[in-house]
Amino acid sequence: MKTIVVSKFGGTSMGDAQCMKRSAQVSLSQNANLVVVSATSGTTNLLIALGNKALSHEWSQLETLIEDIRKRHLTIAADLKLESKGQTDLESLFQELESIIKGVFYLKDLSLKALDALQSLGERMSSVLFAQAMSNELAGQNRKVILYDAREILKTDDMFGKAKPNQDYINKHGPEFFSAVVKGNDVGVTQGFIGSTMEGHTTTLGRGGSDFSAAILAEGINATTCEIWTDVTGILTTDPRLVKEAKVIDEISFKEASELATFGAKVLHPATLLPAIRKNIPVFVGSSFDANKGGTWVRKEVENQPLIRAMALRRKQVLVTLSTPEMLQTHGFLFQVFTIFNDHKVSVDAITTSEISVSMTLDEVTLQNKELFKKLEAIAEVHIEDNLSLVSLIGNNIIHTSGLAKKIFESIPDINVRMICLGASKHNFCFLVKDSSAEDALKRLHKAFIA
Repeated sequence: MKTIVVSKFGGTSMGDAQCMKRSAQVSLSQNANLVVVSATSGTTNLLIALGNKALSHEWSQLETLIEDIRKRHLTIAADLKLESKGQTDLESLFQELESIIKGVFYLKDLSLKALDALQSLGERMSSVLFAQAMSNELAGQNRKVILYDAREILKTDDMFGKAKPNQDYINKHGPEFFSAVVKGNDVGVTQGFIGSTMEGHTTTLGRGGSDFSAAILAEGINATTCEIWTDVTGILTTDPRLVKEAKVIDEISFKEASELATFGAKVLHPATLLPAIRKNIPVFVGSSFDANKGGTWVRKEVENQPLIRAMALRRKQVLVTLSTPEMLQTHGFLFQVFTIFNDHKVSVDAITTSEISVSMTLDEVTLQNKELFKKLEAIAEVHIEDNLSLVSLIGNNIIHTSGLAKKIFESIPDINVRMICLGASKHNFCFLVKDSSAEDALKRLHKAFIA
């Protein structure tokens, strides 16, 4: 059976021509069959800013921003000696960019649908450039680079901004769509983060969705391995920007990594592991800037299973408490609550209950949904606390280990803990603290359990 490797490179790995050259060399050294790329570093933010400014700024100011994006990519194109076909493709994308912005400018409307079309241009531009970088590295070899439009195969629903992939469609048509790289010797390049509805409207998978794209496509073509190349050497025990003693994890299980990604680790998109778990595809995370340093393997089963493997911090959390005597010795209240959350497509991270109250953590951005809270206030008294962070300890056999809670809270005796969640998972112990105390708590706990 042929080994099939899907590699994904993030924005920093696409930063300039030198970065693209290095990433191409890494992908070829790993015998990658299909390479998934992000937009060049910072481009997505520029495109979003451009779209928002089109609602209120003068056209001359918008032209300046469009030109900045154009120059950014043309500089890379010149350095890579982009061939005429690529130049034509790139010019077409610049024209599409201008057309979208003119539409937003004149209509004074930036819908999620238009924003997805706008954001897609970052990945589509970078993929044209990276395909050239790959071709340069393959010069003289009997192999060619095929640039695929991810939107033709990665079909989604019409939830613009955070679309859900149609995995059945991708699994059915993926092997044939990518047959030249699955069955042959060619190398494929495609875009992360983007897809399209069955009707052909461009969608995005949400921020960080390039990792997710790679895993989706890996499942679709029955890949042997999925590689995520970024600017850090694997998954670390915690955020190195907060705890300088953080160290690389050699291997971690799917379940541990899922908890870690969900509760704040930035290296992996939380949804990335779902396709890998379904098909048992090992995931490797490493740095494209120093590929020889190794990285982290994420597998179904791992040999070493420490009590605490890693720690994560999720900032900008709010604690919402719903209180009503209606909860007392009755049923159906939580059903009402979660029906409201479902209607507004809001996910809950952690939850605790008492006889007449239920508390749950939500992302701070949820506070902007006034209609959601209006509906919650119709069924209960609502109390909101903000400026909170969720600290998570990720490991193994947590719920069956005596004395763990004692050691945790002895490490942070002077830090007030607002809520504790333990018991739902043997891999996670999490609690809520004030933002101002979160970093200190993380440092102390890392020293107590890992460093």
